[in-house]
Amino acid sequence: MRGRLALALGGALLALLVLGSLAAPLLSPHHPYAQELAGGLAPPGPGHPMGQDKLGRDIASRVLHGGRVSLLIGFAAVLASLLAGLAVGGLAGCAGGAWDEGLMRTADVFQAFPGILLAIALMSVLEPRPANVVASLAAFGWVGYARLVRAQILSLREREFVTAARAAGARPGRVFARHLLANLLSPVIVEASFGTAGAIVAEAGLSFLGLGIQPPEPSWGAMLAEGRDFLLIAPHLTLFPGLAIALTVMSLNVLGDGLRDLLDPAGRR
Repeated sequence: MRGRLALALGGALLALLVLGSLAAPLLSPHHPYAQELAGGLAPPGPGHPMGQDKLGRDIASRVLHGGRVSLLIGFAAVLASLLAGLAVGGLAGCAGGAWDEGLMRTADVFQAFPGILLAIALMSVLEPRPANVVASLAAFGWVGYARLVRAQILSLREREFVTAARAAGARPGRVFARHLLANLLSPVIVEASFGTAGAIVAEAGLSFLGLGIQPPEPSWGAMLAEGRDFLLIAPHLTLFPGLAIALTVMSLNVLGDGLRDLLDPAGRR
């Protein structure tokens, strides 16, 4: 019951956030780039329910459009990390031997550096484009998935259905695709839900530091950066994008708890 409730609540909140971002052109009361200099730093009020930023742009519109950017980067970064982790972990677990040793030592090297610092280092030499932000987040994100996939394969490869497939002459790739992949997807999906929350926070951090999405394009992290100089006189500049990040992360974590309880009972804390 707990797992189903968490899954329903987290999924409903996430769906609301995603749909609101996708429907931003329809829901936004103003164009996200439209400036009204006379209304700079105006607090929430009629016509501008979340107030206006220093250039008089409508914050509600920018939060909605910024969600499209932040969510897209977060989901894309996790997808890239997941695919890379499946490939590396699958090869290490199925091939074993030198392949396993070499790939896991490579993972150790990447894991030795704090992920966000690696992303900052990469973005300091790359152009601040969404594709590069995704690549910088995936550059360290794949390690956790690779280790998880490898561990799952090592626990499954001696099962009867796997040994029977090998005895029948199935190639390692076929064994992985037909017999192992379906059995390791549940913990991977659970991990991906938590990973998406981390990726969205990391993107916000990069944009906050000026290494991610650049003005005037809105993203939640970039909006936090634009509002940090006005925290005392106009806190609404950072309140609403910060709340959007918090709600998204909370929904993904609750969704992950629900998925873990339903799909991966052994992984419960």
